[in-house]
Amino acid sequence: MFENSVKLFTLNKFDIKVDPSWLLIAALVTWSLSRRYFPQALPEADPSVYLTLAVVAMLGLFASLLLHELAHSVVARSLGVPIKSITLFLFGGVAELEAEPTSARAEFWIAIAGPAMSLSLGVGFWVLEFIAVWSGMPETIAATFSYLALINLVLALFNLLPAFPLDGGRVLRAVLWQQSGDVLSATRSAARSGTALAYILMGIGVVALFQGLVLSGMWQIMIGGFLLLAARASYAQQLSKVAFEGRTVGALMTKDPVTVDPDMTLSEFVNRIMLQNHVSFTPVTEDGVLLGHIDASVLSGIDRENWANTRVGDVFVGLDSQAVTQAEVPIPDLLDTISKTGRRKFMVVSDHDLLGVITLSDVTRYLNSGVSHHEGRESVRA
Repeated sequence: MFENSVKLFTLNKFDIKVDPSWLLIAALVTWSLSRRYFPQALPEADPSVYLTLAVVAMLGLFASLLLHELAHSVVARSLGVPIKSITLFLFGGVAELEAEPTSARAEFWIAIAGPAMSLSLGVGFWVLEFIAVWSGMPETIAATFSYLALINLVLALFNLLPAFPLDGGRVLRAVLWQQSGDVLSATRSAARSGTALAYILMGIGVVALFQGLVLSGMWQIMIGGFLLLAARASYAQQLSKVAFEGRTVGALMTKDPVTVDPDMTLSEFVNRIMLQNHVSFTPVTEDGVLLGHIDASVLSGIDRENWANTRVGDVFVGLDSQAVTQAEVPIPDLLDTISKTGRRKFMVVSDHDLLGVITLSDVTRYLNSGVSHHEGRESVRA
């Protein structure tokens, strides 16, 4: 998800990363604090003081977000859910779970941990602000504590909105999951609440734009768009998990696929194999022995006028481990390979014997049939 993120350090065995998009929000926060918040809170101070306090407050926000995500991560690890890393990005932070919680109870405690941490930080900073004022510390210190108290309270309350994938939406999913025992149905309902909030935020953003509040309006539209995409992606991920549970490559592959002999010319291959069978990826075999494959990308590198005198055996791709998979491989693992390599078509082999071919289209087709089946069951229940 965050291919360009940079690792800063490791804390309690969690890799702490920052996505380049975080620099934008850090700059915006610093600019806003130095131009608006601190000049209003400390009207007599020097501009250099405003900038210094803005940087300190921005770093405090950075630490607060990090502690919010660490709370999620520590609780997740204690409940047996592995955490890959913590990444700060444009819209805040995210603890990247390597697996979904296995129970509604685990989902609830992992979700509630972040807002609980932010609420605790908000209260803590307000106490520090009170102590600073009571003890006569410089106003700059009290103003900084006041901002951090407020921003942590806002962070806690916003995340508690019952809109997936916000923490409150995950709490909602946990409750629905506990009541129904159906995690997919719970995810669907929670994702709908996330979609509704996303459209509300984008609508408010559009209104703000017409009122001349360009920066505020654009920010709300961006947050709404992010929530909309995240809600849909979360439901699709859960749907694929349910649809592919227990499914392996062998169950979805095309058995006895069309193959091509290495002595066939490219013209014959295109006309007799690709066009007639509607395939663009074909294993190459000779006397039952798998040699490799040929696909449209190979043809694209050869001039069409040379197809008639060029044999498949002269240009095919030899056995490449990246283009080969096994029948017992779980479909989620295959999808992970597709995501990492970008390869969409594979030969299924066993001891160099060709068992079949599987493509991303095969997986997608099965997933779509699973969507129709699940929606049909939901209609019947209704």
